[in-house]
Amino acid sequence: MTTIRPLFAVLTISSSFLASAQFAPSDSLFNTDQVVEVDLDFGDNDAFWATLVQYYENDQGETLLGDVTITDQTGTWTYYNVAVDLKGNSSYSHPGNKKSFKIDFNDDIAGQKFHGMAKVHFNNCWSDPTFLREKIFFDYCQDHGVLAPRVLYANVTMNGTFWGFYNLVEAVDKDFLDRWIDDDNGNLFKAADNFGMGGGGGGGGSAEADLAYYGSAQASYTSRYELKTNETANDWSDLIALLDLLNNTTDAELIEQIPTRMAWDGVLRSLAMDNLFGNLDTYINSARNYYLYHDSTTFLWNWIKWDANMAFGAYPAQGQNALTLSPTYVANNRPLMERIMGIPTLRTQYLNAYCAVKEDFTNAYLDGRIDALVDLIAPHVAADPNKQYTLAQFNTNITSDITVTGGGPGGSQTLRGLKSFITTRANSLSGLLDCTAASVADGLEEPVLRVYPVPAVDRVEVQLPAGARMADLRLVDGMGREVPIEPSAGGFSVEHLASGIYRLTALTANGPVTANLVRR
Repeated sequence: MTTIRPLFAVLTISSSFLASAQFAPSDSLFNTDQVVEVDLDFGDNDAFWATLVQYYENDQGETLLGDVTITDQTGTWTYYNVAVDLKGNSSYSHPGNKKSFKIDFNDDIAGQKFHGMAKVHFNNCWSDPTFLREKIFFDYCQDHGVLAPRVLYANVTMNGTFWGFYNLVEAVDKDFLDRWIDDDNGNLFKAADNFGMGGGGGGGGSAEADLAYYGSAQASYTSRYELKTNETANDWSDLIALLDLLNNTTDAELIEQIPTRMAWDGVLRSLAMDNLFGNLDTYINSARNYYLYHDSTTFLWNWIKWDANMAFGAYPAQGQNALTLSPTYVANNRPLMERIMGIPTLRTQYLNAYCAVKEDFTNAYLDGRIDALVDLIAPHVAADPNKQYTLAQFNTNITSDITVTGGGPGGSQTLRGLKSFITTRANSLSGLLDCTAASVADGLEEPVLRVYPVPAVDRVEVQLPAGARMADLRLVDGMGREVPIEPSAGGFSVEHLASGIYRLTALTANGPVTANLVRR
């Protein structure tokens, strides 16, 4: 069993997106779980679907223009000449015409946005009978200091025909960066999909987004990653320098430099989160479905999640059982994971991060959340004529495993029940990772301010660094404005705070120590 010191579920300053997150128009949409009504109108174009399919198969970036009316809890909104295109790889094999797609609101009309967002994705929940895997996982990520898109639900109609019930997912683009990092001038890279290129941790792929170093030539990386911002400049030297650091430095150099080059705590939490939830169709296994963003202000690289419909162990990962997966699992040819696990200091830091995100991975914490979302979406799942699985499978898979066909390679596939996965995975980890021990590696004794629970509803408890006083605590909101608090008895009330992210500072003899507080 791996032993590691205890950590509360705390958001530390290295989770930089919370430290600088700004309130945004999109908050009015995503702050309330809801089912949005989306009505796409392509006019007299009866061949709109055949056109969308043809554009998808052409793979030339073509889009089809249409009008859309969206009704959410803030009102009804109509947008003209929005660009629509199909998307997805394995999800495109969803039976029938219920394909994933995205809407670009300002492609044809500059500045046109939906709640401040230029783009929104609609995922068909392929291989997920519960419609909840991505939603539950990304919500948990956000609540525990990990950058991930927000998710709602939508009933989609096209030219008067009900098309299906979808996940509505926040795009990872400049609007996302503005909201969560308060910087959108840096390079945003997406891991290329690389289907058919030997993914799944086998190491046989010729173009995996594996974070390996393949020399200084930019051409060596263009099939592995996609540059999503600053395309005209098309300068990949920062990414290549990061890969050089990850692969070619000594252990001592990497330990010293990595916290100055990456938002390191957030990166470690993100990697640990994938392992915890059995989200294996991503870097730690398939080397897909993640973004890297290079903040132009702090110069730190941020790790951003993407596409988690196969969380809760749904990805058939070449012999790996997500229920019993070791917390220190490393797939072949994953240099970042190899360096983390091979360097004791980094391994300890990773396991500390794992313990922090694992604390709330319990049925007591998650089952109520699952139940509330089931109550919200069950009638809409029942009404969807194009869903991949039956209503009975939806109901069963909330709590228990089901065996399905056509959901993945190799014919039949076992899809883990959400609640049963949490139970079994948590029990397995209790025998693999001891988060209660007091020992800690050298170099990790820096002053730490801890705030919990994350997120908070009515009160937070505070663990101060040595020498700090409760009376000296200062709290500021996302705009940098000081917010009054009344510390007492080891914490303070947050009932007067609006929902959002705040920065808490304690004063020590060695200077200020900062952590983040999330008010739900």
